[in-house]
Amino acid sequence: MVTRFGIDCRWSPRLAPGQGDLPPPTSRAYLAREMTVTTPARDISVFGHRLARADVAFALTVLAAYALATDMAMTVAKVKPDFLMLVAERVFGGHLDSDALKGGVDTVNVGGHYFIALGPLQLLSYLPFAAVPPLQGVGRWIVGLLFGVPAAWLSLPLARSFGARGSDAFWIAAFTAFGTMLMYISVLGDAYYLAHAQSFLALTLFLLEWNGRRRPAALGATLAISLLARPTTVLAAIPFGLALLWKHRGQIPTAARQALLFGAPIAAAIAVYGWFNWVRFGSPFEAGYSISYMSEPDLVARRAMGIFSISQVPENLRLALLALPAVVDSPPYILPSRWGMSMLLVSPALLTAAWAGFRDRTAQLLWITAALVAVPVFLYYGGGFVQYGFRYSLDFTPFLVALMAIASRRWAARPAHILIVASIVSGVYGLLAEVVWHAY
Repeated sequence: MVTRFGIDCRWSPRLAPGQGDLPPPTSRAYLAREMTVTTPARDISVFGHRLARADVAFALTVLAAYALATDMAMTVAKVKPDFLMLVAERVFGGHLDSDALKGGVDTVNVGGHYFIALGPLQLLSYLPFAAVPPLQGVGRWIVGLLFGVPAAWLSLPLARSFGARGSDAFWIAAFTAFGTMLMYISVLGDAYYLAHAQSFLALTLFLLEWNGRRRPAALGATLAISLLARPTTVLAAIPFGLALLWKHRGQIPTAARQALLFGAPIAAAIAVYGWFNWVRFGSPFEAGYSISYMSEPDLVARRAMGIFSISQVPENLRLALLALPAVVDSPPYILPSRWGMSMLLVSPALLTAAWAGFRDRTAQLLWITAALVAVPVFLYYGGGFVQYGFRYSLDFTPFLVALMAIASRRWAARPAHILIVASIVSGVYGLLAEVVWHAY
């Protein structure tokens, strides 16, 4: 079987009408067949791939680099309370509030009880560390690695799954691990960043499952996990769900069963998130960010324009595409803005996704999904403060990485590799700005 980008490209002769199994080119059956989202070739086995020395070397490099960066961050980190760990400790006593949160950013006062506006998956991930007192002080550092490192590891099979071959797969994996903001948000021990690491891993698993066995329940479960970390990423369910059901469009019982298996985990996650909000804030639709305490005047002004509003788009587009670092007179001379910087500066290799084009059906699906998930990102008031780059772009970055893998079969290698190296240098610079020069 000859495959390209995970799509079955087996050649078959064009038979005259009525011959063989191929419908006539002008028939409705033929047109429906041509419009079908092609099932990935089964000879691309993501987890069945035999580990080569290079694969092991990549995995060890990721682990060592992430661990070293975390150690550096821990060494120079300012001593400050870990609010989410305080809440996690309270959970074992049956409470989701803590008086210690009073006066903290993104805390909500409900009748004299103070809650923090963070999601359920972040809190759940903290519980094992809160249960063991010696681990409470380091839990926020370890938990980031537990999600970030596997996400970086899986970028290699993800690249291969979507068509990258040979060294190109390693180039894309290196970019994902070190040239996106994945490493930055995984090693700094920040509860806000943790949600991005969790969602990144869940979406990577989702894409691997899509180009693997494509089990509806597994696809729904991975999106459900991503939802519990970053709720707006659930929008990926729309295009992928429609593509999943398109194959069975003429088989109503099968399509209904697929829809149920795919949608049930997502519905359960929505119910859990709604319950979590209702217990804390009295409404399943209130996540806390619209009523939380903030000390930054600019953010207060932006929130007054609407949590999700079209009026937020111009500023978010500026941050995502045009924002530049600041130039100063002392080392490191160029400092990233804590409000955000252009994705084109921070991770310029994302531009190579353009080589994927829009003619391939899988590329179409990925482009549509990335655009759909980006909509709430650009409508949201926060912008990602404090951050390096435009961290909310991590919600759709896994889809762009998959597009890079498709593009690798067509890209000009030298320019692509230069952009990847530039992205990795940028990622290292961002970390050093945080943990060495305290740019923020």
